[in-house]
Amino acid sequence: MATIGALVRESQLPDSPSARLDVELLLAAALDKPRSYLRTWPEKLVPREALARFQADLERRRQGEPVAYILGQQGFWSLDLEVSPDTLIPRPDTEVLVETALALPLADEVRVLDLGTGTGAIALALAHERPRWQVSGVDRIPAAVELARRNAQRLRLGNVGFQQSHWFAALAGQRFELIVSNPPYIAGSDRHLDEGDVRFEPRSALVAGADGLDDIRELIAAAPAHLQPGGWLWLEHGFEQAAAVRELLVRQGFIEVESRQDLGGHARISGGRWPC
Repeated sequence: MATIGALVRESQLPDSPSARLDVELLLAAALDKPRSYLRTWPEKLVPREALARFQADLERRRQGEPVAYILGQQGFWSLDLEVSPDTLIPRPDTEVLVETALALPLADEVRVLDLGTGTGAIALALAHERPRWQVSGVDRIPAAVELARRNAQRLRLGNVGFQQSHWFAALAGQRFELIVSNPPYIAGSDRHLDEGDVRFEPRSALVAGADGLDDIRELIAAAPAHLQPGGWLWLEHGFEQAAAVRELLVRQGFIEVESRQDLGGHARISGGRWPC
């Protein structure tokens, strides 16, 4: 049997940009311990069953499978979420959408909609931070809706609900003070679709036409019918799409249009307010 320290030092993931972190996450999960345990007890021997699980999971990672799918969970905002290959893996850059929404001049009790909710990450983060908001999330994939519901139940959030809908299709007559979305925004010909973790994520949640803006165009055009006067629309997009998204918002009639940067300094989200 090997020690914890030896496995952390010697396990190889040559194609991973976060090899050390990946190894630690997989080993901690196999041991059913927090990552801090690995540093506290590097001399401890790893039990045979835990070692077998770790080696199997390590091989899956060597084949390119994302750690989040291997472990079935991913952290987002202050929450630990269940994930599956039916949905995108929540990413830290999307947290800027949550930060921006929380900073908007909204009342204590408003209705919020998260379109294409996936794991429910954005909706759940907002519901967690604003217990008096009524948050709804929709997704066209039934398995994603069920996953988001499980996350809400496990987190004991009673002010959020999820339903199946392709964008606004099942929301006739409903209006919100805030609509947010991380829609598909990658061009179909983008070479990055065949690289890294993205290879394992659902294409339907990634690709949006020749220029990656098909779904964003649809959402911007349809959103006014579902916004209260003075309501806000904020969308995540590709780091080179900010100017195009702002132009679409302005053409549609939105005011106070602007973009915000992600953790890497790229313009990652854009939004605006529907006039009163």
